[in-house]
Amino acid sequence: MVKRRRLRAILIPLVLYAVSGAAASYFVWHAYNGSRGLKAKEEYRVKIEGLSTHLNSLQDERIGWERRVRMMGADSLDRDLLEEQARVTLGRVHKDELILFYRP
Repeated sequence: MVKRRRLRAILIPLVLYAVSGAAASYFVWHAYNGSRGLKAKEEYRVKIEGLSTHLNSLQDERIGWERRVRMMGADSLDRDLLEEQARVTLGRVHKDELILFYRP
């Protein structure tokens, strides 16, 4: 009888500690590796930085296109730009001309 009580006095707290330790380790693991954990937060941060740089490059490209469209407007038509675009599109050159196209 005494042995049983002593065994229960040792095993019950041991089982409770093991179960609570397993539950705590489960929550800690998911806090670090879960879909909303620390690793996912870092992955989202890297993805946001990549998308921000892509957005900045697209905004710069848009500014360039807006400038070119403004230059080709009816009120301020840049004839050189129009001629350059026509030559690039059509691939036509006069016999006595030499044209050098520079990429920005």
